[in-house]
Amino acid sequence: MTKAMYSMALVSADSLDSYIQTVNRYPMLSAEREKELAERLHYEGDIDSAKSLVMSHLRFVVHVARGYSGYGLPMADLVQEGNIGLMKAVKRFNPEVGVRLVSFAVHWIKAEIHEYVLRNWRIVKVATTKAQRKLFFNLRKAKKRLGWFNNAEVEMVAEQLGVNASEVREMESRLAAQDPAFEMPTEDDDRDVSYTAPVYFLEDKSSDVALSYEENNWESHANNRLSNALAGLDDRSQHIVRSRWLDDDKSTLQDLADHYGVSAERIRQLEKNAMKKLKQAVGDVF
Repeated sequence: MTKAMYSMALVSADSLDSYIQTVNRYPMLSAEREKELAERLHYEGDIDSAKSLVMSHLRFVVHVARGYSGYGLPMADLVQEGNIGLMKAVKRFNPEVGVRLVSFAVHWIKAEIHEYVLRNWRIVKVATTKAQRKLFFNLRKAKKRLGWFNNAEVEMVAEQLGVNASEVREMESRLAAQDPAFEMPTEDDDRDVSYTAPVYFLEDKSSDVALSYEENNWESHANNRLSNALAGLDDRSQHIVRSRWLDDDKSTLQDLADHYGVSAERIRQLEKNAMKKLKQAVGDVF
């Protein structure tokens, strides 16, 4: 992407509300229009098409970024990092895959936000390996539901996440640890001066439950549509789609060809047909 493309997605903390109002004015693209723009970008390198794709999805970045508000980091920065992920996704999006841009981009958006959170949430890094990063974010979600863990809850979370109980306890202690403030308030300090202390960035437990439910319900609805669509495929098609797109360790066409004793071209045809059926079943949710 050009420098101009990056600059158009910059977010100012002073004008975040105005920014959100602005991005919400950009209309969502139909599947046909999105594919047309994506093809122009993919085959012709048309920057105007890339700009249209990015601008029409900036509201989705705001939606994703709101899910990370509990980390006490500036929302404007979370949105800006998510915008970078969106632009990376647009650059790599292949219109021939047969899925909507939003379902492809969400992984890139979250990846950039995750990196930002891990870089800035603590002075001392709380997660350095891939496994620790996965545990960090999953444990944060569990903490919102359970509060402080007792032994039974530690064992339950460890089983759910597929890790040892000792790893859960260690990560919980890291999450609970507080960095010492650079500027501790004193009796002579102005009340307004001490607002930068980390204690003022703790998660607000009185957040809007209705808004959180609405956001979670949107994602749940989209995931349910995809799950139901997958269930409508035959077993072989389900296995091909999951192996090629959903599993952490993705399979190649040749891997699946060897597994089923057919040619790689036959697997490609089966994959194409399966993705077409998924697209028809899921509709405009993705």
